[in-house]
Amino acid sequence: MEIEATSQRIDHLGIIAGVIKDLRLVELIDERIATDSREEISTGEAVAGMIINGLGFSDRPMTLTPQFFENKALNALFRPEVNASHFNRFKLGRALDDCYLYGCDTLFAEISLKTCQQEGVDTRFNSLDTTAFALTGEYDPDCDEHTVLITHGYSKDHRPDLKQVVLEMMTSHDGGIPVISKSWNGNASDAKIFRERAQALIKSFKESESPRYLIADSKLYDSKTAEILEKIPFITRIPGTIKFEAEMIKKALQKPIQKWKRLNDNHRFQRFEVQHYGLKQRWIVVSSQEAQDRSEKRIGLLCKKEKEKLQRLLKKLSSEEFSCPDDARKSFEKCAKGVKFHELELMEVKEYKAYLSKGRPRPDSSYEIKYQVHGVIKDAEDARKKAIQESSCFIVATTIPIQDLSDEETVMAYKNQNTAIERGFRFLKDPLMFTSSLFVKKPERIMGLLMVMTLSLLVYSISQRRLHQALEKAQSTLPNQIRKEIPNPTLRWIFQLLDGIEIIRITINNTVQEVISGLTDLRCRILSYFSEAVRKIYRLHKETAPAF
Repeated sequence: MEIEATSQRIDHLGIIAGVIKDLRLVELIDERIATDSREEISTGEAVAGMIINGLGFSDRPMTLTPQFFENKALNALFRPEVNASHFNRFKLGRALDDCYLYGCDTLFAEISLKTCQQEGVDTRFNSLDTTAFALTGEYDPDCDEHTVLITHGYSKDHRPDLKQVVLEMMTSHDGGIPVISKSWNGNASDAKIFRERAQALIKSFKESESPRYLIADSKLYDSKTAEILEKIPFITRIPGTIKFEAEMIKKALQKPIQKWKRLNDNHRFQRFEVQHYGLKQRWIVVSSQEAQDRSEKRIGLLCKKEKEKLQRLLKKLSSEEFSCPDDARKSFEKCAKGVKFHELELMEVKEYKAYLSKGRPRPDSSYEIKYQVHGVIKDAEDARKKAIQESSCFIVATTIPIQDLSDEETVMAYKNQNTAIERGFRFLKDPLMFTSSLFVKKPERIMGLLMVMTLSLLVYSISQRRLHQALEKAQSTLPNQIRKEIPNPTLRWIFQLLDGIEIIRITINNTVQEVISGLTDLRCRILSYFSEAVRKIYRLHKETAPAF
């Protein structure tokens, strides 16, 4: 009797593959990009392979994708004819080239639109922001107008020594689903990117059946963009560089605390109707307890540094000699200029005799009358408190009528935009994701890979959104890292809980039988909350727990 046994890993990859199948991601790509009949896998399957590799968190560059798939159950994740060698660097490179030729931003937008429609994603609130990816190596500076220029620019990662490429992304607040992805030159400014995106969104926002709002940080708001913002509903933060912003904050702080409306335990606000840059707007001055705590630490440090500087200046000043009292006083007043958090009080201008000869003076020794100035440093507590109050406030601006969106909803929409998009950027820049894969030689492939990375975020976000919705519908929970049952665990943690699931293939006298190994009760319960496509990969029957 001949017995042979082999094992192939599935782990959490079955969830990713199942969601890719549910979203018809491979089919959507292949409908747009033709595949050479001589190739073993299509462009859509190559992209799906890169997504599964990236979401496998294996810290492998793209060139080692075949190595990643060597011990994986590709029959279950793809189809029976697919094997690891099909995902070689030549095929993946050609797939990225094909995506570039079709248009990476167009391809992503079309897939995301279909996905959001299928999943019923609420796209009313749309957060817009950018991030930069640092790159090394030499890249062609003479690229065409459709190819990004990889060059030095403002580095958000604090690596100005490295060249970079900028990624623009817009996400929905519902699940953090990316709806727009576009690559930009490494030196592109946020203000220019936001301005062009706002202009491009005017038509689609007007034609939308439900209201849609653009939410971005203060780079969206400037005099050049005002004409565009008049045509699109927006929510943004007013830049601190605008003088009128500081005036409105001071005006709000002059009112007693009873005049402020309470948003929650940590925030209160006041609304003002203003005309600025030719736009009628609501400016909502928000006071944040969290910002106040940060301001107290920051201003406390500034106060300490200012006092130490003044102590050095006064010590030096007290040793200087002046020919007249006015010169002494002017020098003292000069030291007091620009002081924010302290007051310099003049104690005395002391007159004394400066003898011209050395040694002990005699009654007939010649001398000159000189003056020295002495002062003390006092804390300006009122100025310190005022600075803390002003820096703990910010202004959220919008042109959306209050009957469409209340003040509270407007402020929360702005606050939620940081959570929605920053979480996505942290995900994309995770060292275990695609970071090492960015070392490809052609800018066109960099653009294609950034699109694939954002597609990975799309698949991940949809998967997590489905899990949370299924748990909410079942009024159920899953354990987190400290074994506490919660209704909204991160999908990344769920992936770790599924580590160790395998397909065992046993061959006895040419008869093949496959069994799933590693399916504990907890893992079965987790998988029961996903779709039929996912459960089929893990060979599970439909469970009583509601699947999405």
